[in-house]
Amino acid sequence: LFNLVKKGIKNIKNIEVVICPPFTYLSSIKYQVSSIKLGSQDVFYEEKGAYTGEVSPRMLKNLGCQYVILGHSERRIHLGETDEMINKKVKATLKKGLKVILCVGDKSRKSKEDIKEVAFQLKKDLKGIKKSDFKNLIITYEPIWAISTMAGRVATPKDAKEGAEFIQKTLIKSFGFKTAKKIRILYGGSITSKNARDFIYKGKMDGLLIGQASLDPKEFIKIVKSLSS
Repeated sequence: LFNLVKKGIKNIKNIEVVICPPFTYLSSIKYQVSSIKLGSQDVFYEEKGAYTGEVSPRMLKNLGCQYVILGHSERRIHLGETDEMINKKVKATLKKGLKVILCVGDKSRKSKEDIKEVAFQLKKDLKGIKKSDFKNLIITYEPIWAISTMAGRVATPKDAKEGAEFIQKTLIKSFGFKTAKKIRILYGGSITSKNARDFIYKGKMDGLLIGQASLDPKEFIKIVKSLSS
């Protein structure tokens, strides 16, 4: 899968591509990355200790990782990951000099009040983070109401734009305009080669966190190429 993607996008220069495989594949991919950057799907917040099965930020850095996805909706929903746990992971990851891709999202969009859940997540997840670390922080808007298998509707670029604008306003209010502007905002959820450009250009997003489509190398390559043209 990785080799197919690497070959398919080797001539694309103007897009940053980060691959985040399961832990078990990190070591084998480490020596193959070139223009593609390597990331992890999770991390533990302690550097050492009796935590059987966990992977620390130091381990990830030694494997060549530059990015770590934290707070993904699947971990929040299925594994009971709390904002307090995510906050510890964010701090530990940034402390090690790795870049954080923090996922936040609202469970419903039935009223204008529902999106405020994102503000609560940001407040808890970023508690105690130094402003100097914000250059290594990326936020992904991941609307649970649209990406769940039980979702009633699919999010539009307009929905993504509203989510991104709310995130930016929340960050400006909490950390100031100058600091907030350093943070890139991505959209994550039901991305395909047919809608990727719309989410970037109509949704005014800085990038995309691609889920299901990333498991299909041909589709993933199409997405990357659609954004480079």
